[in-house]
Amino acid sequence: MSEFTPSAPLGSVPASPDYKPLSGRKTPVIALVGSDGSGKTTVGEALLAWMREQTPTQLCHLGKQTGSWGRAIARVPLVGHKVDNGIAKKASNTRREKGAGSLTALVIFVLSMRRLVRFRKMRRLHKEGYTILTDRYPQAVIPGPMDGPGLVARTPKNGFVKFLTQIEQKVYEHMATFRPDIVLRLNVDLQTALARKPDHRPEALKQKVADVPRLTFNGAPIVELDATQPLEQVLATARTHVAAVLKAYECVQV
Repeated sequence: MSEFTPSAPLGSVPASPDYKPLSGRKTPVIALVGSDGSGKTTVGEALLAWMREQTPTQLCHLGKQTGSWGRAIARVPLVGHKVDNGIAKKASNTRREKGAGSLTALVIFVLSMRRLVRFRKMRRLHKEGYTILTDRYPQAVIPGPMDGPGLVARTPKNGFVKFLTQIEQKVYEHMATFRPDIVLRLNVDLQTALARKPDHRPEALKQKVADVPRLTFNGAPIVELDATQPLEQVLATARTHVAAVLKAYECVQV
């Protein structure tokens, strides 16, 4: 079995948490991140139910959710697989030196703007006084499918694509400045992820699994969770850290 070996980023936290509220905030923002197959949805649903027993909480999905579209297309009889392969080929072009063509770049840019709309909705809910649990979280350091910019070519084909690339990078940098109070990072090995998500492209999933341990989220404290462990064990660790964050905000004036 292949094993994940997460590095120890600067934001990693010890087993005995001691958090302080961030300046200017009345409630915390807690990010749940991990590749497909890490159990994000299952952990997120259970954690959300527990958090709502403690404090008013909203779940905000901050991903682009393009993968689910592709898998739905692939299931269309006769033509689905061919169309899905065409989409995958165009997506891979964005990672080449000269990047995507104008139309593909525009689609990727629009999807990033869709993520920005979701991010702003999350900010509004947070300002209204809700504690926020996010599924995924935008970051600007590592481009690609793990919540980073999608237009990653170093030398785009034309001025239009270059313009979109520059704007998209600034958008992600803007979102990343609003860092979560803590990040719950679900780590999983490729073999386990593939077993849980057999409908996913192995190469795409391999890249996501490799990228997850490299994410830093602007220095936010990161709680490393072994997503291959039993669900209750993962949830127990997550609840310990979330409870400590909630406790830190109890003294904040509303």
